[in-house]
Amino acid sequence: MTSSVTHLWRLLKWGRILARHGALRGIERDPNTPAAVRRLARVARFGARVPKVPRYADAFQAIGPAAIKLGQTLATRVDLIGEDAAHDLMRLQDSLPPVPFDTIRAAIEASFGRPLTDLYASVEESPIGAASIAQVHRAVTTDGRTVAIKVLRPGVEAEFARAIATYEWAAAQLEGLGGEASRLRPRLVIETFKRWTARELDLRREGASASELAEGMEAEPDFHVPAIDWERTTGKVLTLEWVDGIKLNDRAALVAAGYDMAAMAKLIVRSFLRQAISEGFFHADMHQGNLFALPGANGHARIAAIDFGIMGRIDRRARVWLAEILYGLITGDYKRVAEIHFEAGYVPSHHNMAEFATALRAVGEPMRGRPVKDMSVGAMLDGLFSITRDFDMQTQPHLLLLQKTMVVVEGVATRLDPDINMWETSGPFVKEWIRTELGPEAWAADRIVADLKTFARLPDLIRNIEARYPAPGGAPPAPPLREIEVVRVGGGWRYAAVAVLAALAGAAGVWGFLG
Repeated sequence: MTSSVTHLWRLLKWGRILARHGALRGIERDPNTPAAVRRLARVARFGARVPKVPRYADAFQAIGPAAIKLGQTLATRVDLIGEDAAHDLMRLQDSLPPVPFDTIRAAIEASFGRPLTDLYASVEESPIGAASIAQVHRAVTTDGRTVAIKVLRPGVEAEFARAIATYEWAAAQLEGLGGEASRLRPRLVIETFKRWTARELDLRREGASASELAEGMEAEPDFHVPAIDWERTTGKVLTLEWVDGIKLNDRAALVAAGYDMAAMAKLIVRSFLRQAISEGFFHADMHQGNLFALPGANGHARIAAIDFGIMGRIDRRARVWLAEILYGLITGDYKRVAEIHFEAGYVPSHHNMAEFATALRAVGEPMRGRPVKDMSVGAMLDGLFSITRDFDMQTQPHLLLLQKTMVVVEGVATRLDPDINMWETSGPFVKEWIRTELGPEAWAADRIVADLKTFARLPDLIRNIEARYPAPGGAPPAPPLREIEVVRVGGGWRYAAVAVLAALAGAAGVWGFLG
């Protein structure tokens, strides 16, 4: 187990890197940042030549792969870090320095235990994309198919393990501060982040995610998921169908190709809603660089997605709540939205439901019936986060990923069609899903299935009813967290000062993500 001294040293080093690039300036000025963390940010930049314009992407890249993934996550949280920081962090999504091809060739051959020529007739040495965890090369298989090869960067697993261990330790120190830091449950947030990255570091799981998503999206034929070549896939190498299309971040090329921007924007929104609400399994990294426009039937465009390392999953109960919340905001039924939050256990029962409904109205009313270009998503999210603080709502990591993805999808749709109205586009789909899933027929079918299952469990329930009977309602149970030692102040003022300053230096580096 890594010692506390090692964690302290890493946190101090990372804090200093952030400070040298001017990346702590926003933390110092944010009124929601704890006073102790703000003071530590000032200490971290003491004596450093801070640039006038913060270089956030350069700072996270200098820290390492795990910080790059953290930076990519923060790039979607304009409400927390501001538009300038989010725009700069978007550079982390691609165009990172590639690993030499000789190293990649050796990694592929070691993973399969066979020469490269046994698998591929040719491989382009220059990568088409290089990210924090892996890089991608275009190739042709021995049977003549054009494919993309995704290869893990050698040594990335060990780097992530070291960094995440320190994130966990820093989160434990933050949670020990109590107050706002404790309400945000930083340890659970980092544990969730750890599980996401573990999936990304096993490319077989990414292939399985792509396969599962393709099955779930069969009802949406204009949304394409590349086929996986399982014979050429291992834990460190993923081979999949080549997607020959136009990236959605190249608007000029899309216009030149004659694609209907408004139709593509609606397709993006509808496809995401089908994933999240209908299937409960969604692509959680749907930024423009991971989406391509392909020619479809009758001149209609299709959308192809790549990079299935980060996927989200929510159960049916949570999807029902989500659909009702969305529909309640769309229709202005804030009372029902408030009831759902209390039923789910997201808002503690000692709060007043009517007051919560009024708070939701203050956030929802300015959004209804307005085009996205005329409203501030950042202001809306800031209002929602204020509600979470005012009503003691604990962080729900499974919904944080969904929320983050919804912001990204909205951004992609808005860039394609600035006049799109997300509520008008989402409303019919959500209404139909609610009617199908919660209508009389669905209720009767669910009741019959539930009663039969209960009857089958009856002997066990009678023998051990307290242990077997599921708790009604409530938020999904939190996963078990391993014990992490929290540094206690003691042993003299010198030790106390070093421990507190070092721990808070790390807190300054990750505070934005934990928020």
